[in-house]
Amino acid sequence: MIPAADAPPSGAGVSSGTNWDELLAAACRGEGLSSAYQPIVDTARGTVVGYEALARFSGFSEKNPEVWFAAARSHGMAAELEAAALRTALAARSTLPPNCFLTVNVSPELLPTASIRRIWREEGNLGGLVVELTEQTPIDSYVELEPDLNQLRAAGALIAVDDAGAGYAGLRHLLALRPSLIKIDRELVQDVDRDEAKRALISMFGSFAGRVDAWILAEGVERVEELDALVALGVPLVQGYCVGRPAPPWAGIDLDLAHRLASKRPVARKTVIRDVLETAPTASTAALAAEAFAENPALQSMVLLGEHLRPVAVLDADTAEFGLVSPGMRVNLDTPLNEALARSMTRTKASRFEPLLVTDNAGRYAGVARLERMITALTDATEADGPRRSSGGTPAD
Repeated sequence: MIPAADAPPSGAGVSSGTNWDELLAAACRGEGLSSAYQPIVDTARGTVVGYEALARFSGFSEKNPEVWFAAARSHGMAAELEAAALRTALAARSTLPPNCFLTVNVSPELLPTASIRRIWREEGNLGGLVVELTEQTPIDSYVELEPDLNQLRAAGALIAVDDAGAGYAGLRHLLALRPSLIKIDRELVQDVDRDEAKRALISMFGSFAGRVDAWILAEGVERVEELDALVALGVPLVQGYCVGRPAPPWAGIDLDLAHRLASKRPVARKTVIRDVLETAPTASTAALAAEAFAENPALQSMVLLGEHLRPVAVLDADTAEFGLVSPGMRVNLDTPLNEALARSMTRTKASRFEPLLVTDNAGRYAGVARLERMITALTDATEADGPRRSSGGTPAD
């Protein structure tokens, strides 16, 4: 019922002596159960266009929703608990801001149950509601779900598939359900700025979405570098701690972040270094870089800066520790990609595939350009179209 990345830590978990029958009965009555709402942001406009409702068990010692829903399944109360969580989430629906949608999570196997069907009847018109089908358990046949899915669509709801790229069903899930919204699994989003394979896979999902008239949403965005990479790919919707944490209804996003997104250039074919620019941490001496590597083992590279913010070299942990500074190759922001690649190949074998140091017109450090990104930009003729929905807009439009 709730993405793992948004679930609070459960600590040592629930002891074997927990009286789950009593606790679940209370939660199913709505006691101690509440909802938080995480913003979903349109990357083109820098505005909140939707919210995901997330179950919270704040009135109990065990806070982790995953533990609760697992306990409900094992005690035969899954439908009742999901119905209670849905009812709690939908209680604030009447105050939803204009031009925003609300997404709620439902286990597919519970759609035909009386408890879940009663929720939809109580709501009546489901316009502006997105029903996410989670992949917590395998689905043997989608045929049995069709009557309920058709009724949801007829009432105005849209169908979403959660955690695309992971779970039991994978692409089969997408092909069978033909959702209006495809949520990209957070495992694909994590470090997407550093992984070309993940970028390629997200682009593939985007191409599929465009063909079936759907949107894609990247969830679990935690770093601004990941956000920038997704924007560069043309992903239209994002969600995660980087843009907004779960909160009471209806939280906005940071104004600086909104301006950052709204001021981004439209996605276009990548032809110059500026189009593949990435940030990298800097240090004024190799010794300071070595200290940074020691403090953060996950750090892969740093840029050594000289006078007047001019980049000198790309350092890794070894070169920083031993002070082995070899001047790197510098290119201007507006250097054509094919020209930069040709120059890169003139370097020695030992440094041929190091990132290029990118400078502005005054020679100051602007970022780095990795050869993988440059090659991908030149060879992927379809990347310019990006994974935006073919007809534009968002589910709120």
